[in-house]
Amino acid sequence: MEFVVKGRNAEISDNFRAYVADKLQKIELFAPKAQRVDVEVTHEPNPAQAEISERIEITVRDKGPVIRAEAAASDRYGALDLAAQKLVEQLRRANERRKDHKHSNKWLQEPTEIDFDALVSLEVAPVLEEVPVVSVPVVPAQVGETVETQLGDSPVMVRQKLYEATPMTVNQALYEMELVGHPFYLFIDVETGQPCAAYRRHGWTYGVIRLDAKVV
Repeated sequence: MEFVVKGRNAEISDNFRAYVADKLQKIELFAPKAQRVDVEVTHEPNPAQAEISERIEITVRDKGPVIRAEAAASDRYGALDLAAQKLVEQLRRANERRKDHKHSNKWLQEPTEIDFDALVSLEVAPVLEEVPVVSVPVVPAQVGETVETQLGDSPVMVRQKLYEATPMTVNQALYEMELVGHPFYLFIDVETGQPCAAYRRHGWTYGVIRLDAKVV
């Protein structure tokens, strides 16, 4: 398994690269077919965010979906420990859920690649990319486009980004939600065409919110 460590506003030492390789070796137990693991280190220079100044994003590239986990702390070693713990838990839950479906003869279709930014997260991460800010309500017109809108004279900013959605089953959505460890996952139901939000309740209990979109 290849480990690729890169920095964003941060320099990476050989000692940290060795720590990454040692810390993430157990990934092979849950994702034996994974060929590569990307680790991105981002440094936030704002003193007001000193407690989360080091952010780690881990991406596991397998034959199936791309699996991601991230965490932030005051130092990169602590952030890596937190992100690795999240990743292993996500892989464990996904493997257990896949085994449950095999025992019940309910096979999942192969999931599509997961885009971490398209998921709904309860964590607030610093926005590092520059996007245009406009004063009138607009929506992105092209896939990948990001627009920020200021609501009147208030300090409230609304950030919107357009993604291409591939319709999937509820089982696929739950599987991919477990892989990234998020409590929500937005998707289009392949059977009904309805916009849906899957969410985790307690233990292995899930819920799905559906929208019956009507054009006025």
